[in-house]
Amino acid sequence: MFKKIMIVMYVSVGVISVAFSQQSSNWQKEIYSVLLQQQDAWNRSDIEGYMRGYWKSDSLLFTSGGNIQRGWKATYDKYKKSYDTKEKMGKLEFSKLEINLLSEESAWIFGNWELKREKENPKGVFTLILRKFKDEWKIIHDHTSSQK
Repeated sequence: MFKKIMIVMYVSVGVISVAFSQQSSNWQKEIYSVLLQQQDAWNRSDIEGYMRGYWKSDSLLFTSGGNIQRGWKATYDKYKKSYDTKEKMGKLEFSKLEINLLSEESAWIFGNWELKREKENPKGVFTLILRKFKDEWKIIHDHTSSQK
């Protein structure tokens, strides 16, 4: 009888582990997809598409270069003004991504970014906080810094 109970317990733990690993894999893919879609949109010079990765709220928080930007619209306007030509946008590449789940509805990402342009390649690091809204992940906080 003891052996049967132990077998049932091992099988149950195995099933739970497989389910968790599949669930884990899904959230990582979903979050990675947000960044991939942003990168692709940027590389098409599509700021509107890039901004789809952000929470469309006045509570969105974006910090860069010691400046604090609050709100989706203000962040969008800043991007439109700063990157008003395809040359200024360059080609965006994200790398060395570390994606971490904080809860079923929140995660943080740390990574590197680089803009490849004809005459310069600005780059730096970023930390993002994402929240899951219904069936989609959105960036609610972006802290980006540049290397000098």
